[in-house]
Amino acid sequence: MKSARNSRPDSTVLGPPVGQSAQWVVFCLDTGRYALPLSAVDRIVRAAYVTPLPLAPDLVLGAIDVEGQVLPVFNLRRRFQLPERALDPADHFLIARTTRGAVVLVIDSAQGLIDSPATPMIDAQNVAPNLGHISGVIQLEDGLVLIQDLEHFLSPDEARSLDEAMNAQVSNAG
Repeated sequence: MKSARNSRPDSTVLGPPVGQSAQWVVFCLDTGRYALPLSAVDRIVRAAYVTPLPLAPDLVLGAIDVEGQVLPVFNLRRRFQLPERALDPADHFLIARTTRGAVVLVIDSAQGLIDSPATPMIDAQNVAPNLGHISGVIQLEDGLVLIQDLEHFLSPDEARSLDEAMNAQVSNAG
């Protein structure tokens, strides 16, 4: 199945279908702003202790238990090559849904919600074609917001390693 960006290679500005509104949850890491579609976000909670997953890919910080479900915690700083820092109680976890299941992203803070009709998304293929985990960019008066594509966040090898680490964690817990 083709992704939206592959099926529309000539398009420079993407938006929601006619008559529909798209909303984005904006969050911060250092001075950068990033976003996910509101429809993919479950909730944002305060950071908590993360159990390390020894077999997981480098960008997986570990796992947490959310209402009885063990979820992987992604360290976005590693994906964006931002300076590492220890998890702080002031940090937040953004819990999102993907076709593979729920995931947790470590974020510094949530900034708010924006609507796309006033700020159309520019297709990432026109800005940075080799960044599969970025689906687009929204230009705001005070800077850019990078739209995350969680469906392409992990490479196939990283996804396989994560599956192995999560299966090992669940086996050890049972």
